[in-house]
Amino acid sequence: MTSTESTQQAPAKAPAKDPWDLPDVSGLVVGVLGGTGPQGKGLAYRFARAGQKVIIGSRAAERAQAAADELGLGIEGADNAECARRSDIVIVAVPWEGHGATLDALRDELSGKLVVDCVNPLGFDKKGAYALKPEEGSAAQQAAALLPDARVTAAFHHLSAVLLADPEIDEIDTDVMVLGESRADTDIVQALAARIPGMRGVFAGRLRNAHQVESLVANLISVNRRYKAHAGLRITDV
Repeated sequence: MTSTESTQQAPAKAPAKDPWDLPDVSGLVVGVLGGTGPQGKGLAYRFARAGQKVIIGSRAAERAQAAADELGLGIEGADNAECARRSDIVIVAVPWEGHGATLDALRDELSGKLVVDCVNPLGFDKKGAYALKPEEGSAAQQAAALLPDARVTAAFHHLSAVLLADPEIDEIDTDVMVLGESRADTDIVQALAARIPGMRGVFAGRLRNAHQVESLVANLISVNRRYKAHAGLRITDV
């Protein structure tokens, strides 16, 4: 066989996938665990406003339904277990103090689900906010350890609850850093972020890199306090 024949028989290399070629997620149901808190409620509002079907979850179904009724936009309320069962994508926005117990109790309901953890383990003292480091490394890694049958990703950490909830604001000017083990899953989360006008999801590594993303919220809190702002992030040159 000549070198020319060998070259001709080699399979063509597939072109690289366009990183901005993202799936259509408009038909997916989004559940928000902790959807009665400021961040979860703000995310629920923005996704429903963008046309997603949204279910707010809480430990008490009545509390979740009250928050859903307040927001309108077709949002429903349910207890956490029903919210998890009925949703395609489940955003975890519970307080850090209840993070582990909440997820451990929902292991069966979250099996096979795409879970998006946006919890920031933080402490506060007279000097301000500071990052905590969970035994597993991060909140997202704790979620992955507790939910072995779920597809855990991390995103939506750096969003201002004030801006999310403000009906006078049409666009949220920020990027969302998305982390996970599967490109198919992180692409879905990036596409979900892009459903909110002004927002963009940017892949930022695997879950082992989640700690510094979660920790950065402590820095943003310091920025916001000094400058009386609601700071977000923009990633340049992508």
